[in-house]
Order: sequence, then structure tokens, then C-alpha cells
Amino acid sequence: MSDVDTAPAAIGLPRAGRRRVLAVLCLTQISSWGILYYAFPVLSVSITRDTGWSAPVITAAFSFGQLATALTGIPVGRVLDRIGPRLVMTVGSVVAVVALLVVAVAPNLWVFYGGWVAAGAGMGAVLYPSAFAALTRWWGADRVTALMILTLAGGLASTVFAPVTAALDEHTGWRATYLVLAVALAVLTVPTHWAGLRGPWPPAPAPAEPAHADHIGIARSPGFAALVVTLCLAAFVSFAGVFNLVALMQERGFSPSLAALALGLGGAGQALGRIGYLPLARYTRLTVRTIVVLVALAATTALLGVVTGVVVLIAVSIGAGLVRGIFTLIQATAITDRWGATHYGRLNGLLSAPVVIVSALAPWAGTVLSAWAGSYAHAYLVLAVLSTVAAVFATQTVISSKKDPL
Repeated sequence: MSDVDTAPAAIGLPRAGRRRVLAVLCLTQISSWGILYYAFPVLSVSITRDTGWSAPVITAAFSFGQLATALTGIPVGRVLDRIGPRLVMTVGSVVAVVALLVVAVAPNLWVFYGGWVAAGAGMGAVLYPSAFAALTRWWGADRVTALMILTLAGGLASTVFAPVTAALDEHTGWRATYLVLAVALAVLTVPTHWAGLRGPWPPAPAPAEPAHADHIGIARSPGFAALVVTLCLAAFVSFAGVFNLVALMQERGFSPSLAALALGLGGAGQALGRIGYLPLARYTRLTVRTIVVLVALAATTALLGVVTGVVVLIAVSIGAGLVRGIFTLIQATAITDRWGATHYGRLNGLLSAPVVIVSALAPWAGTVLSAWAGSYAHAYLVLAVLSTVAAVFATQTVISSKKDPL
């Protein structure tokens, strides 16, 4: 359970209503992540081959979209605190659907880039931060269980939509695939958000301490700044590590299929990590579990850069995935654990913006780092150092929350 637990039981929604909200968000997160995020890497080769636009150029369009996601999340968080997720996520889904249609028919790069920027704005309203805000307020003291279930479901997005996207692309091409996916997104999310997220939006819970009532003071505090740095460093290590794992293993002489297997098993590890977060949160204090996870991230990342045996590499990859799974919930509960749920939407928007930007840049930056370091193996050792630095910053995140001293 959270170290700061001031949220009351979900006011305004009975147990059945809370379950409905959770089921709706599980469905729409799988669909939104699978279509808006994971379809792109599957289709990128076809887009390059069909249009003649280079891979770096089209990837940059997707990265610009992620920048729009980060910037959109800040005002979205403020609106979520006031009115709840129903209108916000419904409008976000509509924007995302229209944006995918623009991407699908884009006659030139300018329109393609515009479509992805609009898609990024839609993602800023429909992906995890908005869903986390909804569950945090509606589920109250039981939010950690709901967040765990949601992230378990969200982890299935690539499992469901990557093969579907690949099959559609093989038979119809990338443009028709995006048209089909846009229709699927419209059917699965627009009416579902509007009909499923209905119900009174509970008032914000009272702050546990007087200082927690001032969201501006929290956002400007050293503890909040340290938390931003901590999560940005951890996100950089996580995303650079997972996106370059196949390249690392191929550098070691392993086949692409074996490398892909290791990557997939790492995804299974994420599910185990999310299941394991509940007992971890129950039996450890906030700062302790944060530091333990970051040290584990450093250790598994360093091992990936050192070990060479196939079995050991796969085992470490699963372990790294488990740590990443826990980190997702560390990030989801970072605000409530320290400052309560009073201003969750706006504070989480401010926190998520730089993390999303870093996550978008991490795959490319990881490749650059490997060139600078001389190999992917050396790059993973540098990433391990960065995770250790994040653990040091984690000890400073309690300064302004005045919670959980070491």
C-alpha cells in the first residue's frame, strides 16, 4: 500500500462501477498502446520501402509525436483533476483516430509529420497517465491493485497488435493497415471511453499535510526535481536497454530469432514484475523499494553488458524485464506515495512530460552511446552507471514530502 494514503474509498462509484472503469481502461489501454505506439515499429520498414523516406526521417516524425504527447500531458493533467477522464479520454481518442487517418493518406512528409504530432496530442490524453489518474481517484485506497491489473493488461498491447499489424501489412500495405487500425481504434475506444467512464468524479482527497495542499510548491520543491531526475534516468536506461537488446545479442553473434526470443521473454518478465509489486510495496518503505529497484536495474543492465552465454543472457533479460515491470508501477505511484492524491493529475502531468521525452529519445541515444563507447556491451555498462546515479537521486526525493526517511 502507498506510504501516503489519504485517498478515501472511491466516492461516487460503487464496487461494480469501479470494476467497470477498470475493465474499460484495460481494453482501451491495450488498443491505444497497440495501435498508436507499437504498430509504428512494425510498419516502419514498409513505410520506408513504399515512400522512399529514410528510416531516421520517419522515426523522427514518431519522436515529434512523443514530444507532443509529453507537452499535451501537462494541461491534460490539470483538466483531469477538475472534471475527470470521461471527456478528456473520449476527445483524445477522436483526435488520435483522425490523426491516424491523416498518417495513412499522407502524400508528403509535411502531412506525415503533422499526422504524428496530432497523434501524439491524442496519446497525451489517452495513454497511461490519464488512466492512472482515473484509477487513482476512483479506486482510492485500493488504487495499487487496480494499477497493477491495468499495467498487466497494457503489457499485452504489443503481444496482441504487433502480429495483427504485421499480418495486415503483408496483405494490404502500410496505408491500408493504418486505415484499418484507425477504424479499430475508433470502435474500441471512442464509445467505450464515453460510455464506460461515466459516473460522479470524486472530490480530491484532503492532503495529509498542509504543505501537500500547495501543488505549485510541490512542483518547485527539491524533492520533486530529484524525482524527475530519478525517473528520467531510469526511463532512459530502461528504454535504451530494451530497444538495443537485439543489437547487443547480434553483436555477440547470436541469430536474430534468438535475440527476438530474449526480447520477448523480457516482456514476460515485466508481467511477473508487476505482479510482484504488491508484496514489495506491502513489506518495504517507499525510498527503500525505489532504491532496490534502481540498483536491480543497474545490476541487470551491467550483466547484459558482461555475460556472453546464451542461457545466462536470456535469464538476465527476463530479470531485466521483471525490474522494468516493477519500475512502471514505481512511476505510476510516485506522486501519491510522496504527496498524496490531492493534485495527482497535474503533478503527474508535470512529472510524466520529461520522462516521455527521455523515453522517446532513449532508443536513438542508446545507439549513439554504443558508437561512442565502441560497442553495445560497453554502452550497457554506461547505462548501468546511470541507473546507479538514479538510485542516488532517489534518496533525495523525500526532501519536500517529508516522508520515509532512510
